[in-house]
Amino acid sequence: MNFAEKLKNERKNRGWSQEELAGKLFVSRQSVSKWENGQNYPSIEIVIKLSDLFGVTIDELLRSDEELKEKVINDSKQLAHPKLIAFFDILTFLGVILLILKIGVLLLNKFTALNITLLGGSFIWNFGPLLLIIVGGIGTSAFKEKYKED
Repeated sequence: MNFAEKLKNERKNRGWSQEELAGKLFVSRQSVSKWENGQNYPSIEIVIKLSDLFGVTIDELLRSDEELKEKVINDSKQLAHPKLIAFFDILTFLGVILLILKIGVLLLNKFTALNITLLGGSFIWNFGPLLLIIVGGIGTSAFKEKYKED
C-alpha cells in the first residue's frame, strides 16, 4: 500500500473528513486531497504529525512509498547544505575583501605620501586571503557537487 492509500485509509478509519484532518495539520483541505490522490507529498514535519495522529511509526508511512521516501531524503539534504555552502561562500568573500584591502593599501602607499602599515604581519596578508579564497571555493564546490540536484 502506498502513502496515498495509507493516508486515506487511516483518515477514514478515524471517521475524519479531509477538512478535519487538514485542520489538525494546519494545512488546506486541497493539500490533503493532493496527498491522497498521489499528486503531491507532505513535508517531513507533516509526516511526523501524521505519524503522531494515526499512532503509526514514521517508518510505516515512509516505507510504503518510494517516492515519498526520496522526497524526504532530498528535503533533509536541502535543509542541511545551504548553511554549509553559505559558510564557505562567506570564507571566499572574506578572502576577496582582504585581498582588495591589501591591494588598496599597497596602491595608496605607492602613489601617495601615506605609509599605512597592515597589522598582523606580512605572512597573514600575503597568504591569508589566498587561503580563505581557496578553502572557501573548494568547500562550496564540494558541497554543491555532493548535493547536486538530479
